[in-house]
Amino acid sequence: MKSFFARHASKIKGVLHGFDRIRFRGTLRWLANTKGMMSWLWNRQVLLKDFKPHAIALTDQIDEESRRIAQSIGQAKEIYLESSKTSKEDVAKDQAAKRGIREGLVCVLKCVEPARTFKVEKNPHTKHIELRSHPGRCSHYYFYYAHPEFGWMHVRLQSWLPFTIHMVINGRDWLGRQLMSAGVPFEKRDNCFVDIGDVSKAQSLLTAQLRTNWETTLEDLRRLAHPTHERIFGTDLPNYYWSADETEWATDVMFRSRAELDALYPQLVHHGVTTFSCEDVLHFLGRRPHVQMFSAADVHTDLKTRPEGTRLKHTLNHNSIKMYDKQESVLRIETTVNDARDMKAYRTSEADPEGPKQWRRLRKGVADLPRRAEISQASNERYLEALGNVEQTEPLKKMVAPLVRPAEWNGRRVRALNPLAKEDSRLLLAINRPEFDINGFRNQDLRTLMFDQPASPTTIEGKRQSTKVTRLLRLLRAHKLITKIPKTHRYKLTKPGSRQIIAILTAQNASTKTLTELAV
Repeated sequence: MKSFFARHASKIKGVLHGFDRIRFRGTLRWLANTKGMMSWLWNRQVLLKDFKPHAIALTDQIDEESRRIAQSIGQAKEIYLESSKTSKEDVAKDQAAKRGIREGLVCVLKCVEPARTFKVEKNPHTKHIELRSHPGRCSHYYFYYAHPEFGWMHVRLQSWLPFTIHMVINGRDWLGRQLMSAGVPFEKRDNCFVDIGDVSKAQSLLTAQLRTNWETTLEDLRRLAHPTHERIFGTDLPNYYWSADETEWATDVMFRSRAELDALYPQLVHHGVTTFSCEDVLHFLGRRPHVQMFSAADVHTDLKTRPEGTRLKHTLNHNSIKMYDKQESVLRIETTVNDARDMKAYRTSEADPEGPKQWRRLRKGVADLPRRAEISQASNERYLEALGNVEQTEPLKKMVAPLVRPAEWNGRRVRALNPLAKEDSRLLLAINRPEFDINGFRNQDLRTLMFDQPASPTTIEGKRQSTKVTRLLRLLRAHKLITKIPKTHRYKLTKPGSRQIIAILTAQNASTKTLTELAV
């Protein structure tokens, strides 16, 4: 990331890192499975044959309370949406505009949507009725708020057992409210800041969002839309368990003018499409690319041009990183995490909170939200670092001139490189692999990549291959493309070497049509 900012420092007026959209999920863990639900029904002495009327009675309480909340803001009743595909966001914003609401509850919407629910069915084998969890449909209530602290947000409440809640908060809207309270001037379009009077203050406020006591905060927000929880369950159940179903962590690079971003952005997109491979995407999203991981990695790259701009998105399983131009003068790099299981956290076991810490699977619970932010920030930084060498004002001919002339190593003459020759091109491609950015590479790593049939190092052919790679390493060191990592047998690319190789490989991947047009 440093190389990107160093190269474009004169064009950039500020950078913001922080949460964009967070979708929380509130779950009553005891009721989230059939065994727990059966236990709760037993405690309440509810027979299975009476489950449906009992569940309907609970739903009626939620319906009644939702109508009361709607009436408190002048709605005769909740607004019913006939299709679940209708944009609730658009309906709510239209209501806010019509009624001039700038703060508080905007509207209550109702819609029938898919959900995981419970019902009692007869088992044809045992001839007994059973409680089963199944995918079904039920009414959901949407409560939209222009919250005085968090800005535009909403709560989605499932009206049938187990009463799952989803809550969406936008970190940028939240920041806007914080900046207004702090008296910091800013210009915000949609969910993007194009100018801020004090960028360092804004960043400190975004960073402070991570220190939020989420369990308490989300429970307070839940009570606004679902106060019947305590009436229904009393002290039978603990509070909701809050997890982060989806998080979007955005790095916004604010350019001084639209023209400066417009001149650079097409080059960034072209570089991302033509250069970033599956291994790069694995590297960006924090996974070390090796053969074993490819069997569990589904990687895609997608480019879309929309009226608001061009978006380049790289997806790994259910997580992604994307780049797009926002509001004319902002370059946004955004990591979206839907599946935290692909990531790790250094923590104790939930079963033994006082036990030793180990690298364990990242949890979806809000307790691991700071670690998720740390991983997402590192992902954005790796992506920007990879873009740092895209724009070069220095002519390619001048940049690679030292490589195509003989060099000297420890008093001995070393041949020139020929980047267009098959062997030298394969060598440059091999040492530029993203997995080597972390720990560097060894002789045996290059043997695997340079030979179609790598031989065992104990055989005569293996020793011949090893000797040849040693000569190639000497060639690369003589041309200052790589340097040896002290006290190891590993090597890594130098910064000038990285720029030279990326420029060469980009030129090799360019079409003859593009090169011809540039020459005209």
